[in-house]
Amino acid sequence: MTGSGDVAVLVSPAAGRGRAGVLATDVLAAFTAVGLEARLLPATTGAEAERQAADAVAQGAAAVVAVGGDGTVHAALQAVAGTSTPLAVVPAGTGNDLVRALGIPDSPISAAHAAAEDLAAGTVQIVDAGRTGDRWWSTVLCCGFDSAVSDRANRLRWPRGRRRYDVAVLAELARLRPHELTLVLDGESQTLPVTMVAVGNTPWYGGGMKVCPGADPTDGLFDVTVVGATSRLELIRTKPRLTLGTHVEHPMVTVHRAARVELICPGVTTYADGEPVAPLPAVAECVPGALRVVGSGRT
Repeated sequence: MTGSGDVAVLVSPAAGRGRAGVLATDVLAAFTAVGLEARLLPATTGAEAERQAADAVAQGAAAVVAVGGDGTVHAALQAVAGTSTPLAVVPAGTGNDLVRALGIPDSPISAAHAAAEDLAAGTVQIVDAGRTGDRWWSTVLCCGFDSAVSDRANRLRWPRGRRRYDVAVLAELARLRPHELTLVLDGESQTLPVTMVAVGNTPWYGGGMKVCPGADPTDGLFDVTVVGATSRLELIRTKPRLTLGTHVEHPMVTVHRAARVELICPGVTTYADGEPVAPLPAVAECVPGALRVVGSGRT
């Protein structure tokens, strides 16, 4: 059990096809090298990870370290957001979108050493986090086409890995139709046909797609990217532009900024940090300064 002042290290054994588990010894060594005691949290499921991380924070952990991808970060976030306990991220998954947004080293060992050095020096970066119901999230909350793809991929038992998402994309493209969605931005309401909506605390989601290119996790506001009604062909053509963030120049795309975003469209699910968060209707609130991060090299 992690005691007061220890560093709690949460490792996803499945992240990065087992890469995170292999890295655990080196991550622990990075913290002990600066005089900190680090202990593994032996979680094997997301629910266990959240519970063990919350227990560690309640017992006074010096930090919670998420070793994995955005899913592992999401689990750790539920324990540390809104508290004074900092989060460290060691990228060992396939997403790593928060790492990209905060300037954390993309080398796992470098990230672990950077976090350990920040903890030893008392250096933290304070950033915003999103909250929807009782769930915290750090990167992008989305609904519409992308969430439908995730829903379908989660139901599929074959094929495995990334190809499962490719199959889900093709299936959802075949049944593509706009949703009539009510969007309420800081109290201002509009109802419109949409293909998808992305509410960004940070720019990237989906492993490097820059869906909300102007999002800044330190300004107290979300960037909201709305993709209007579009055809299958136009959606396919526009998707590659997500990597650079140039899709926002397309006439079917609008960008808004708000601290509180309400999404109303029954039958649609929201995902954030790649994890299911809530069915619509739902409210996303930007909570300024809710998250303390170590290892980013910024203060």
